[in-house]
Amino acid sequence: MTFYRVQEGVIHVSVRVQPRASREHVVGVHDGALKIALTAPPVDGAANEALTRYLAKKLGIARRDVEIVQGATGRLKVVALRGTTREAVESLTRSGERCQS
Repeated sequence: MTFYRVQEGVIHVSVRVQPRASREHVVGVHDGALKIALTAPPVDGAANEALTRYLAKKLGIARRDVEIVQGATGRLKVVALRGTTREAVESLTRSGERCQS
């Protein structure tokens, strides 16, 4: 899995956000990033809020343990996750399909 790295106990995940989707779900891994579809629009931080809420819920961690550390204004982001495991992060891809590109 190349969409994340572990550094000092924190898992950094590359995420590509697809805002204004019909439903929230993991699409798969695309170009080295975990692609996540969100229903929120990319306006006033709504998509960022939806992303942190979605990841916290899927991983069973507190929202305070999900932090966008890079790319807050773009579709490609790096999210720092605390209080979870590599296995839990990798399991996110099982709900989506791997994309080739």
